[in-house]
Amino acid sequence: MKRTLSLALAALLAGGGSAAAQEKFTFALNWFAVGDHAAYWVALDKGYYKAKGLDVTLENSKGSGDAIAKVDTGRADAGLADAAVVIASVGRGTTIKTVGMVFDKTPLNVFSLKSKPLTKPKDLEGATLGAPPGDSQRQMFPAFAKVNGIDASKVTWVNIEPAAKPAAVAEKRMDGVGDYSTGLPLYEKAAGKGNVVMMPWADFGFDMYSMSIIASAKTMKERPAVLKAFLEASYMGWRDVMADPKAGMDILKKRVPEVDVEVMTPNMLIGLDLMKTERYAKNGIGWIDEKKMCDSVDLVNTYMGLPKKVECKDVFTAEFLPKVEMPK
Repeated sequence: MKRTLSLALAALLAGGGSAAAQEKFTFALNWFAVGDHAAYWVALDKGYYKAKGLDVTLENSKGSGDAIAKVDTGRADAGLADAAVVIASVGRGTTIKTVGMVFDKTPLNVFSLKSKPLTKPKDLEGATLGAPPGDSQRQMFPAFAKVNGIDASKVTWVNIEPAAKPAAVAEKRMDGVGDYSTGLPLYEKAAGKGNVVMMPWADFGFDMYSMSIIASAKTMKERPAVLKAFLEASYMGWRDVMADPKAGMDILKKRVPEVDVEVMTPNMLIGLDLMKTERYAKNGIGWIDEKKMCDSVDLVNTYMGLPKKVECKDVFTAEFLPKVEMPK
């Protein structure tokens, strides 16, 4: 009898432990840890993920294409990727969707040196540019080229690692690199303040949705509550970073010691400027505007030469998006 009671108690305790177990959740960043990733480390450090029953792992990637591949093949449950690359990937058969925005404005851009500046699209003809194959600027360059009348055959792309981009520009190993405008502090550190030139794509007719949080059909179908919990905790992290950027950077430094605070603080602040919009103030952080998303899809369909036309409804859903208000 005593043995039976002991077994029953053990089973009860095991059941309770199982109920309290945390759901493992892998989130693929689009790059190595930088300032505009601080929110996810804040959510981790402050226990926002844990409070929602999540055991979150943050994993580096080599650009949007790499993050998309991880999510689409099940190696990650969700990830960060540029919306333009997401749309193009759906046209090629991936099962992913954008489930929440990060940057409401696009940071797509080309960096070059002041001594040999690339200031307008036509300057890119004859230039050698660097980026990983999965990089959003490289993936979307055919569309940018067509919008601006660039002869893409006169532009040479070279494969480089994400972390090698600033040095490649500073050391004049190539004429420019494709990278988010949020990376400016990294380039100024490598080449010196005032020596770096930007070519923001938004200034040349390419203002479309950008950095977004993505999930696969499998994650959306089989773990909807988990996905929504992850989004809410992540946007709570963004809310805290907006309210106190310095505290957010302190947490990022604690969690990722190799982070250069002097460089990554302005990197984070540039990212916040891309998020502090009326849309987010009104609808919550991460809100997806249907018209802007569908306009972005039209741009990709028109200029990317995809195997099939992408329908707007197939690239995003607001089903899992919580309302997390910006700080007052």
